[in-house]
Amino acid sequence: MLTIDDGYFAEQFPLSPLDDYPIHQTPDPVRVMWTGDPRAYERYWMIAHDPAGEVLIATGGSFYPNLDRAEAYAIVVRNGVHTTVRSFRRLGADRADLRVGPIVPVIVRGLREWRYTLEPNEWGIAFELSFQDTTRQVFREPLSDSARGTPPGRRSDVTVGFEGFGTVSGHVKIGAETITLPPGSAGTRDRHWGTGRGVGGPAMSLGGRLHVGVSGNAFVAFPGWALWGDRVFYPFGHERPGATRVAKPVRRLRFEEGTHLFTEGIVDYRFGTGETAQFHYERIGWQTAFLRCGMYGGTPGSGVHQGAYDGPDHTEGETYDLSDAATRKQLRGLDEHLCRVSAEGETAVGVYQTIDPVAYEACVAGRPGWAFLT
Repeated sequence: MLTIDDGYFAEQFPLSPLDDYPIHQTPDPVRVMWTGDPRAYERYWMIAHDPAGEVLIATGGSFYPNLDRAEAYAIVVRNGVHTTVRSFRRLGADRADLRVGPIVPVIVRGLREWRYTLEPNEWGIAFELSFQDTTRQVFREPLSDSARGTPPGRRSDVTVGFEGFGTVSGHVKIGAETITLPPGSAGTRDRHWGTGRGVGGPAMSLGGRLHVGVSGNAFVAFPGWALWGDRVFYPFGHERPGATRVAKPVRRLRFEEGTHLFTEGIVDYRFGTGETAQFHYERIGWQTAFLRCGMYGGTPGSGVHQGAYDGPDHTEGETYDLSDAATRKQLRGLDEHLCRVSAEGETAVGVYQTIDPVAYEACVAGRPGWAFLT
């Protein structure tokens, strides 16, 4: 479906401005997807923080070309106050336009720099951030959610893309206050695309599990190397080529009583080089970005899943007080916990990601690699 705002693009459908660039990989125009699967997606995600861990920003967005839908979210957490802005629109013909409502990311230089903007809005948060990539991105080979499709006979869902770390500069506005991010502010980002990954919610899971993330990831950068889930990344120009694989970690975790949210952990990692490292994570106050507010697993209250909103162009938001245990329990799901992290004599501020309360339940069940920290 094309909207009136597509202007001159509409009369040239299926051509789009991107077709003027020599970037085609198939005989089709760029706007025509390689698959007819309605759950095909293009997605970006970024999380950033200041050196002290007092301000946490998470933002991301997705395009669904076969559904003609676009969505984005922005979250700011400070002093236990968690505010989200979400926006939805029809995708239309111009996939180079990343704006969704007041959320306006810009690719300044591919693989080197993005600019993330949240324009002023009625929920009282805004930001203007420059993300400068510092680690070498490595293509993530096709990753299937399962060994075979569900139902049997269907090709399994596949995700590809890349990840990395970088330095962050700019400012965040919260109400009447403007916070300038000091030197040392940093973050991590990814760009993934494929099919599935929770698109459309339970109604489009095709009998398989509703994918909202993995068992738990960690995103921590030290000066000479960085841990991103199952890989170690290195700065541009580093003597080690590519990235280093990381085996499944051995976790000992501590949780809040009642909410069963992660608070602390000691995790042992084994790298493909044969090296090992032990990380100690300590959550910083209430500094958690709850990604259910970004549609991972369904928004609190309304239950909107990624790719599921099919109404008119719309922007919404809310603010939560994270000091209230009942509120934290209501929001839990795929959670980004900002932590003080120590490993191998180095310290940093980084993110430990869990699916709460699934991580707690894995420890209760005594699954291999999962135990309580005592």
